[in-house]
Amino acid sequence: MSALGHYLEEEGIATVAIALIRPQAENTRPPRALWVPFELGRPFGPPTDPTFQRRVILAALRLLEREDGPVVIGDFENDDPRGEPNPAWRQPVLPTSAVGGFVHSLADRLEAEIVQLQAAQCLWVAQHGRTTVGVSGLAIGECACSVADWLRGEAPPSLREGFSAPLMLRFAVDDVKAYCLEAAAAGATNPNG
Repeated sequence: MSALGHYLEEEGIATVAIALIRPQAENTRPPRALWVPFELGRPFGPPTDPTFQRRVILAALRLLEREDGPVVIGDFENDDPRGEPNPAWRQPVLPTSAVGGFVHSLADRLEAEIVQLQAAQCLWVAQHGRTTVGVSGLAIGECACSVADWLRGEAPPSLREGFSAPLMLRFAVDDVKAYCLEAAAAGATNPNG
């Protein structure tokens, strides 16, 4: 994008880039770039915060007013507000029994909580019209059972042909995580606001 920015500038079109990786912007030297301290894939910050996103865009456009250069790299002054923990979020209380009992209890709780989270996760899907659950190709209940079996020390066979059991465990864990995060985000108390 930096080379394209220089080409457009030579044609009389002003450009501003959003940089997520500052060393890359410093090495590629775009005509103007605003470095933002957000996670990759979120150059304007939280996807559900248009007020914050507007601040990012305005900060980028303000770089057009600067006359120093030929390379200008500005820093966005705020971190992603989701980086601050939500004080309303409460970590689940885990049992303090012996290790073996803890693992079995955790596996049992996982299977039970997936069922309890169904309404909240369905609400999130209705609110957003999409889900990130599905990488395993399994129903979420099957994912929870598979992960629980691994927690109990059982190594279940792969539930999909062509995929190893450890790879399916990874996919099942990804789906369980996505399911739980969507369910948490549907309510008023999100882990990261």
